[in-house]
Amino acid sequence: MMILSSYRYGNANVWKIFTDLFDYFPLTALVESEIFCLHGGLSPSIETLENVRNFDRVQEAPHEGPMCDLLWSDPDDRCGWGISPRGAGYTFGQDISEQFNHKNNLKLIARAHQLVMEGFNWAHEQKVVTIFSAPNYCYRCGNMASILEVDDCKGHTFIQFEPAPRRGEPDVTRRTPDYFL
Repeated sequence: MMILSSYRYGNANVWKIFTDLFDYFPLTALVESEIFCLHGGLSPSIETLENVRNFDRVQEAPHEGPMCDLLWSDPDDRCGWGISPRGAGYTFGQDISEQFNHKNNLKLIARAHQLVMEGFNWAHEQKVVTIFSAPNYCYRCGNMASILEVDDCKGHTFIQFEPAPRRGEPDVTRRTPDYFL
């Protein structure tokens, strides 16, 4: 992209402006005061939504700490907190998500950070859901994608999308690639 912007615009300023824009995007969202939406997961440094509201968001996401955890943590079948095998964030068990939801009067944590073959995957007795919105990720995973739709009565449904192959390439099989395991 930097080469294109330098070629097209004479320098890399356009590329820099677009990458700087990411430092202003919200880290989380709250839907109807009940669904906490984020990219990754929870953090041992965050107990309440107020902790998140108090972040100085206008900065590049750090490589460690609570802001990093919101981006890169994952739910796990274990209890408590664990070290993430991905190298950033943590893993968190059902007890952690139940405590966080209870303390913040939430019904659901909706997140997106992990490839799931059906487009969405429930965890922690349906208190956490992973929603993956990139069908046929990298044109080679064969996964479905989904979107969570919340209606006026706070009910929710998933809209699923079939994987689409790249034009001119053969269909992929629906198997999770080894590098996602």
